[in-house]
Amino acid sequence: MPVPTSVHKAVVPAAGLGTRFLPATKATPKEMLPVVDKPAIQYVVEEAAGAGLHDVLMVTGRNKRAVEDHFDRAHELEEVLAAKGDDDRLETVRDLSRLARMHHVRQGAPLGLGHAVLRAREHVGAEPFAVLLGDDLIHPDDTLLADMLTAHARFGGSILALAEVDPAETHLYGCAAVEPTGTEDVVRVTGLVEKPAPGEAPSNYAVIGRYVLDPAVFGVLERTAPGRGGEIQLTDAIHKLTGRTEGQGGPVHAVVFRGRRYDTGDRASYLRAVVQLACGRPDLGPGFRSWLRNFAEALPGEPLPAGRQPAGAPAAAAACH
Repeated sequence: MPVPTSVHKAVVPAAGLGTRFLPATKATPKEMLPVVDKPAIQYVVEEAAGAGLHDVLMVTGRNKRAVEDHFDRAHELEEVLAAKGDDDRLETVRDLSRLARMHHVRQGAPLGLGHAVLRAREHVGAEPFAVLLGDDLIHPDDTLLADMLTAHARFGGSILALAEVDPAETHLYGCAAVEPTGTEDVVRVTGLVEKPAPGEAPSNYAVIGRYVLDPAVFGVLERTAPGRGGEIQLTDAIHKLTGRTEGQGGPVHAVVFRGRRYDTGDRASYLRAVVQLACGRPDLGPGFRSWLRNFAEALPGEPLPAGRQPAGAPAAAAACH
């Protein structure tokens, strides 16, 4: 649900090559891989629009024309559906071009997330904006972005999204040093470390792919040298904002997210997203859940010890009952 906010534009970096999904992504953008019957990128744009952000800039790369076409009008297809009297599918197709005002810019060179965000500077201008990573799918029933916009309206500056991760996995993420604010699930961010060495993370709060950023981040990104992997890291730029006050690009706060998130750039997480979202669909769920229970019971292998669940099982179990 839209919330009162000074944020009106969303930026969606979607220039990655999707090498973990080869050969499927050799000719198809990874963002167009279907999650049930919608491409992954559509969930992200729907999330932005659902929070009231109807101006969306896609930062893409080569071979991403299908992403642009997906949100454009398809007159021939519409004519065929209209002639067949298939009104439901006709509206589904037309709704895609009504979701948001879509804009596109090429990243040009694979210089990292910070560089991709910097490419949005001309479009965004001098106003706060949201960034939604195309690989991160937030369950449609969760309100992370709306919660972040609410936090931004109260605290100003920039707002990150954090999730608690296993301390053994902190080296895979940007991790935040935080302090309480007195508001439930909102913390003040006092520092950020991109992929810290094992045992050196400031906390087990990991940055996930949703941001509400002050436009001062653009000036910082311009002066941010390439970091890990020779890329310009968005985390490094935001770290420099943590010490600033309001009016200078700071402060930085974060919403701690405890909902359902899927990394659709990871094969196992992508499969979990497909299963869980299919289970929750009223048109597919009843039959699919029944089949899934029978399938799971027939799987070979030892049963799990009492009280043990595989990774991701609680959410999957809740979705499939």
